[in-house]
Amino acid sequence: MKKFIAVSLLAASFSLLSLSLPVGADSVPTCQKGTVSVSYSTDKEVSPDTVEFSVSIKTTDKKSMQEASRKNKEISNKIYEYLKANIVPANGDYIKTSNFNATPIYNYVNNKRVFDRYEVTNNIVVHTKSLDKVSSYIDKAISMGATDVNRLSFTLSNKDKACVDLLSAAAKQVKSRADIIAAALGTSVTGYKNVNTSCSLNQRNVNYGYSNMKLMRASAMAADGAVVEEASTNIEVGNITIYANVDATLYLK
Repeated sequence: MKKFIAVSLLAASFSLLSLSLPVGADSVPTCQKGTVSVSYSTDKEVSPDTVEFSVSIKTTDKKSMQEASRKNKEISNKIYEYLKANIVPANGDYIKTSNFNATPIYNYVNNKRVFDRYEVTNNIVVHTKSLDKVSSYIDKAISMGATDVNRLSFTLSNKDKACVDLLSAAAKQVKSRADIIAAALGTSVTGYKNVNTSCSLNQRNVNYGYSNMKLMRASAMAADGAVVEEASTNIEVGNITIYANVDATLYLK
């Protein structure tokens, strides 16, 4: 776990808006109050516990949209059933289908649109906390006919708890810096006029571009009688960063 402090936000800025003295005055009336504004920002790195990705199944047929759809349904059902049997719904895992598309594909030849094929694409979205199994999920889906794996998004399921901890630490720093400034001015903090907070998570996205070249090489080796070794997909989870900021305006007496 690592914390970084944005230096530009550590410097406290203050304005004693109501502490300007009238000409000839020796002191400020007790009914007048000044304010000091302090901003503090902090962050920390955490390990993600959730990932979401999607696998695409694209099928084509030269003669029939129904045939292209049949092929797609056959492959999609196999992948869906495999994933459904391996995720853990009790942990919040789920699978859903999105962006189903069926369309004829045309090419342009001599400035004329010429029909080429029927194409059907189906995306299966996987949301899981089993980060250690993502590689096997992807490899199995590809071996069953998936043609693409889209971007993997790593995140934290309990962001609120992490934000509470960071905001609490930032608020204490704001109060401490306000007290230091007030003491240097010969006064003290008496309360808060307003407080603004923010907390955000830097979701980590990994662009996973699966290429059919791996399957093409495997097919060629198999055709030549060579032994095809199944290479496991290497996925580095890494860390994600949570940022918290507290801006406060405090009263001075």
